[in-house]
Amino acid sequence: MTEELHPEQIKALRKMTPAQRLKIALEFMEEVRQLKAAALRAQHPQWAEQQIAQALREFVRHGAS
Repeated sequence: MTEELHPEQIKALRKMTPAQRLKIALEFMEEVRQLKAAALRAQHPQWAEQQIAQALREFVRHGAS
């Protein structure tokens, strides 16, 4: 994703405190983790939750490559 931010988005982000921006970033990361877990469950319905958790750790460690 290389979309440019809308000028209004930039203004809103600049008005936020660092703590607010961090909170948003962490919430986004959690949403990505949940989506990836759901995708792994769909791709590997036979996997136990331990295997899903391990695959998520690998995903985080190595990125989407």
